[in-house]
Amino acid sequence: MSRKNLLVKPVIYRPIAIIIAAVFLLNACDVVNTNTKETTPPAVEPLNISMMVPLHQVKAPPNELISRIEQATQTKLDIDWVPYDIYKEKMINALETNSPKKVIFVNQPDYVYVRNEIRSGMFWEIGPYLDLYPNLKNVNKTILNETSVDERIYGLYTERPASRQGVILRKDWLDRLNLKEPATIDELYNVMKKFTYNDPDGNGKQDTIGLADRNDLVFGAFKTLGSYFGTPNNWGVVEDRLVPEFMTSEYIHTMDFMKKLYDENILNRDFSITSKQVERYMIISGKAGGYIGSLEDTPRLLDELQKLNPAAELTIINRIRGPHGYGVWSIPSFNGLFLFSKKEIKTEAELKKILAYFDRTMESDVSNIMQYGLEGKYYTIEEGKVVKTPAMNQMHNMDVLPLYSLMIANLNNRILKQKEEAQDPLQAKISKLTSDNESILIRDPAQSLFSPTYDMVGGELWPIVVNATYSYILGQIDLNGFQKEIDKWERKGGGQIIKEYTEAYRKRISQK
Repeated sequence: MSRKNLLVKPVIYRPIAIIIAAVFLLNACDVVNTNTKETTPPAVEPLNISMMVPLHQVKAPPNELISRIEQATQTKLDIDWVPYDIYKEKMINALETNSPKKVIFVNQPDYVYVRNEIRSGMFWEIGPYLDLYPNLKNVNKTILNETSVDERIYGLYTERPASRQGVILRKDWLDRLNLKEPATIDELYNVMKKFTYNDPDGNGKQDTIGLADRNDLVFGAFKTLGSYFGTPNNWGVVEDRLVPEFMTSEYIHTMDFMKKLYDENILNRDFSITSKQVERYMIISGKAGGYIGSLEDTPRLLDELQKLNPAAELTIINRIRGPHGYGVWSIPSFNGLFLFSKKEIKTEAELKKILAYFDRTMESDVSNIMQYGLEGKYYTIEEGKVVKTPAMNQMHNMDVLPLYSLMIANLNNRILKQKEEAQDPLQAKISKLTSDNESILIRDPAQSLFSPTYDMVGGELWPIVVNATYSYILGQIDLNGFQKEIDKWERKGGGQIIKEYTEAYRKRISQK
């Protein structure tokens, strides 16, 4: 064969080879495309869930964190973050106008306001569906029963430790005035008085107060101070009869103590109308040196305080000895409930999808985001445990803490554990004191008891007690005036509530 023929042959056959290859590739692509159509599931539309939840911090969590939760749960979350100070009012308004979100959170102390709405059919009963989900079927049945209405389950509960209550004080003020941390009620009073009159900030002016408080007799200073005086937790047992806390001598002693603080200008004069945000600002700005409430508020208070005064320090105390020794009030096993609106959730199928979202949030990847944020930004992992730098702690307190409001049955969620030796010392102390509170709890003997009258009018009667308590502390009425208001509470249904709770309590005792 000539050299010429060798050069020509490839020119003659190359187009044919290309055509054959192209046909083969096209056929292969058709096969691939056909198989793809058969095996790839259609894109899932995110499930839209609207919620109303309380915001305990200054601002809502950043969109970055919400987006990561949405991606993991295949949802689109429309969350109305309502400041805690006005949450109760907005929640009640939503119920009265029948305009709730699909999911609405109810704080445990406010549960009385929704029980009749539950009975009226406003919310889905979810109990029969819980066993369909791998995580929801394992939530604590005892706690679920505590939340029940007429032995039916309507809500998914959130948990908190039984008591995180204590006293937060300016440590640098104690040091400047050569004061030790108070251990008794008298010592606590003495510290707060000197914080008011002995120039603890050293500026030569009498411009500080000993205690910042707000318009909340439960989560403000009043109820925790009441624990130190031995006040029962909502209800006490006197000679086999249930008695409301405000009909006890210890409650009167607590009012007297608060009145003394008010009369001596140790307490902010406008405490009865002060919001939590304003209360916090009095600590952050250096106006007040004492704060009585949740110890978990300490890290955020300290972060913001040190932005204005880097030398400022806080210390925390959980045990204050009173006339009956040590005690601190406790919340029930649940902190609040997510309820599911029948008006907004139209079908059983949609309800099941929303329950699936909550079930998914209990998985480790989502619950870790809610507890710690994003790895690398808010924490790192060492030896399989969480480690946070001081800077990460600050970001966590600002961005991640609001997400705690979204966690259900969270004490048993599958989250990472913090490395103890790398834990922030302040947070470690909070955990230690919170655990110590477990040994001095004052529990509510009426918890889980049923009073039809309380469910019907208890919420309406409570303002009588609140107004009378504030009026006494402010000096607007005396003890006789306070007693007249309590008599009014009894006449309007309180007496019947006492009777029903006493009967339920005696029945429970007789069955043990």
